[in-house]
Amino acid sequence: MDQPDLTSPEQPATLAAQLLATLRTGRPGGRMLLGLAGAPAAGKSTLARYLVTEVNRTQGQGTAAYVPMDGFHLSNMQLDRLGLRHRKGAPPTFDARGYLALLERLATDRFHDIYVPDFDRTLDEPVAARHLVTPSTRLVITEGNYLAADTPDWSRARSLLHELWYLEAEDEVRTDRLIRRHQAGGQDRRSAEDRVAANDQPNGEYVKLSRARCTRTVRVADLPHS
Repeated sequence: MDQPDLTSPEQPATLAAQLLATLRTGRPGGRMLLGLAGAPAAGKSTLARYLVTEVNRTQGQGTAAYVPMDGFHLSNMQLDRLGLRHRKGAPPTFDARGYLALLERLATDRFHDIYVPDFDRTLDEPVAARHLVTPSTRLVITEGNYLAADTPDWSRARSLLHELWYLEAEDEVRTDRLIRRHQAGGQDRRSAEDRVAANDQPNGEYVKLSRARCTRTVRVADLPHS
């Protein structure tokens, strides 16, 4: 059974200020990689985009870049080939080695533009080159369910991150967000609830096991969820 969560809610502006302070005291010319892990619909992408926006607002456009792990979802065609469409979002439905290769390049290549894929919820498919990391980018914020998972590829990816935050959220809040997300994708209420119970909730319980491998646990207050 999970230990009771004693994390007090933190304002997103406070987290952004702390991140800016870390950047200012970091190694000149270096690039920081921050990871955000957490169960499905914990608010990872919302927080990541907020932090990127705030850093770029104060430090100049392109200082920070967003790199979602969801860009490495397998396509529906590959999921059908593998018989995994019903498990979409579970660990085997991601190209973990592809994500690892991108992080390795982000950590070492400071001389070229690096194009980053994303996941399009309207298409329900990954899309190429939606995001960009430039040579001037000093902070990369990447987020995904399995960044702290204890498997070889995810562990190697985690070793490239300077910090890895676990984003905590109440199960009831996440469930409501997931149902609304699936309904927005065209499912009726019953189908959305069934999908959450059969797939999203088990994935979330698996992710919770990785919390201790993160460098910090945060619970965010007053951040609108998209």
